[in-house]
Amino acid sequence: MNILMVTSETVPFSKSGGLADVVGALSSALAQLNNKVSILMPAYEFIDLKSFSKPIVTFEIKINNQLETVKIIEKDLGGVKYLALIHPVFSQRLGIYGDNSFTPYADNFSRYTLLAKAALPLCKALNFKVDIIHAHDWTVGFIPYLLKQSKEEFFKKTKSIFTIHNLAYQGTYSKFDALSANIPLDEKMFSGNTVEKQVNMLKTGIEFSDYVTTVSPTYAKEIQTKELGCNLEEVLKERKNDLFGIINGIDYDEWNPETDSNFLNHFNLKDFSGKVKLKAEIQKEFGLKVDPDIPLFSMISRLAEQKGFFELLFENEECALETILRNNKVQFIIIGTGDQRIVDKLKELDAKYNNLSINILFSNKAAHKVEGGSDFFLMPSRYEPCGLNQLYSLRYGTLPVARKTGGLADTILDINEHPEKGTGFLFSDMNSHAIIEIIEKAISLYYSDKVKIKKMKIQSMQTDFTWDKSAKQYIEIYHREI
Repeated sequence: MNILMVTSETVPFSKSGGLADVVGALSSALAQLNNKVSILMPAYEFIDLKSFSKPIVTFEIKINNQLETVKIIEKDLGGVKYLALIHPVFSQRLGIYGDNSFTPYADNFSRYTLLAKAALPLCKALNFKVDIIHAHDWTVGFIPYLLKQSKEEFFKKTKSIFTIHNLAYQGTYSKFDALSANIPLDEKMFSGNTVEKQVNMLKTGIEFSDYVTTVSPTYAKEIQTKELGCNLEEVLKERKNDLFGIINGIDYDEWNPETDSNFLNHFNLKDFSGKVKLKAEIQKEFGLKVDPDIPLFSMISRLAEQKGFFELLFENEECALETILRNNKVQFIIIGTGDQRIVDKLKELDAKYNNLSINILFSNKAAHKVEGGSDFFLMPSRYEPCGLNQLYSLRYGTLPVARKTGGLADTILDINEHPEKGTGFLFSDMNSHAIIEIIEKAISLYYSDKVKIKKMKIQSMQTDFTWDKSAKQYIEIYHREI
């Protein structure tokens, strides 16, 4: 099967979040299943293009009422062909969506419309007759529409899949911006009423793709509700028969407790001695008392309200985290960057409690070590389309303590609901009291039943969230199309 992925970011070349991991890993898994997979991506300024080819095709795209010349260069890696689009709107910028994560570029609409409009002429220029064009997230939401609009015989058998990685990010722009795209406009491309009407790139992808996927079965249901539908719940309900949730996988070679290059104390489900040593190592490294018998919780997260930090820090006069730290023999390591209000509160608590370690940083090595050495991993998310950290935690025998939402509900077996097969602790109500209660349940079990805790860790390490499993589910959907 010939598959073209189109994305604004993909490992190993560009990344701002989980989208990049998913596209890169899924493409590799599909290629290993004997599919011909290419990825169209922007050639950002920070990407080292020395190992790419010279331009293989050059063509023009009309946008902002003028013709823009784009060049495509390529690189084969792990059985996947990476096609990098060269144009100044990408190659002369410091970042992906903005110079930093807080200020997006003013011309992002035209930048990513350019990327979307490049997909079809690229296929023609390369004489690459694709069976499936798989568009990822709002930045390339126009692709399914452009494919539907095409009357060319070349694309007669080509179908489209659109994947929603996070419904909250929709790519909404003014009606004036829509005119600059130089494409015929359809009423279904817009959201909002007459006064606030805006072109919505993500909605366009949902409306015009042949199938819609998202990154967990529970999230596929949740986005059809008013609570988590982000004002698109009715559109998604209309497409419910064509909407599928597929859990993201993780790279079991990168996240392998027996071989992880980020630490020396390796372990497996038959021998936890390396995990015990790693726990002592990170306790020392992150300024905590070295104590093998105290439960160690960790959070590695974007510091944002979506991740549950409002309920954890601000909901009550005395914050939930402070209550936990003061009333329990427990340790916490929190790593991340984000909202300054959250940062300030965490630093305030850090100065007050010696059983808390706050680290405002982004470090892949620290993430691997802390995932590996912790006893529990906390994810009190308001919503979580899929989540990856709980999958890393399960792989490393670090028991997730999480809200029962999205991919967290689909990947963690709650010990209360599954006493013999539990792999973590889940709670439902989104408030500080529920967070305190579930953490204290985990602490209580840690101290009262070490045998059960060890059994849960072994069971968590036996779960299978490889990309091979997820890729086969995508192939089933692809075959519905062709």
